[in-house]
Amino acid sequence: MSDGNFNTNLMTGLRKPVFSWNVARDYGLLLAGSLVQALAMRLFLIPARMVSGGVSGAAQIINYFTDLPIGLMVFLGNLPLFIIGWRYLGGARFTLRTAFAIAVFSLATDLPIFFIPAGGVTNDLILNALYGGVLLGVGLGLVYRGKGTSGGSDILGRALNIRFGISISQAYLITDTVVVLASGLAFNWELALYGLVVIYVSGLAAEMVSEGSSIFRSIIIISNQPAAVSERILSELERGVTVLSGAGAYTGNERPVLYCVVTRAEVNLVKALVAELDPAAFMVIGQAHEALGEGFHPLTIKS
Repeated sequence: MSDGNFNTNLMTGLRKPVFSWNVARDYGLLLAGSLVQALAMRLFLIPARMVSGGVSGAAQIINYFTDLPIGLMVFLGNLPLFIIGWRYLGGARFTLRTAFAIAVFSLATDLPIFFIPAGGVTNDLILNALYGGVLLGVGLGLVYRGKGTSGGSDILGRALNIRFGISISQAYLITDTVVVLASGLAFNWELALYGLVVIYVSGLAAEMVSEGSSIFRSIIIISNQPAAVSERILSELERGVTVLSGAGAYTGNERPVLYCVVTRAEVNLVKALVAELDPAAFMVIGQAHEALGEGFHPLTIKS
């Protein structure tokens, strides 16, 4: 390589931005999500002695007997998990984001904040479980959207999945169940049962925030009037239709299969026009977490 080419490549590399707006947005989501999680802990879960599994739940139990700061124990408890699971976290960028989220959560959980009452906002266990679970899940979802994790069970779950072939869902179930059982022994079994409610509610909220509210539906239509059905969907709903090649396993007859994606509000319109054109048609309606491309959200890959 000539000196000229070398200098050109060097200058190109120097001009390449190391911190883009997309990265700034992701770290903003990580910051907001970690603060919301800490708020859920301080306002609802810690005063009510409800655990949501993972390292934070274990830290609550230890704090009950020792008065050691919960945030500090969460931070220290994640250090060995980072060592164990470094290779399973998807690279340095993913690991750094997770470390940032854990550090912010730990700090915000322990820092005295004047507007947060020490005893929480309510003594009602149901309200603490529901609002604590929703806030915790919203925070988790924001962290996931920032391409990070909250550490703890996320790291251990990935490690168990890779090392022993245990599914991620089973790994979460194992780790969270151990912590919830420990909370039952430490506090009481009623609070442990409410802890299970927190885990369920937070999971739903995290999924909705990170993946959307599942307002899209995918539809498969097998009809004797494929041209008429697709034309009506194209003209009346202005939705695209893909024609797939199919054949009946019993008859062996070839027939087109129509596939389209619509919003939840448009499902009944599709069913009505298909029923009008071909009452004997066969339809399968599924739930789609996200729809990307023309007519829906733009398909963009962001770093």
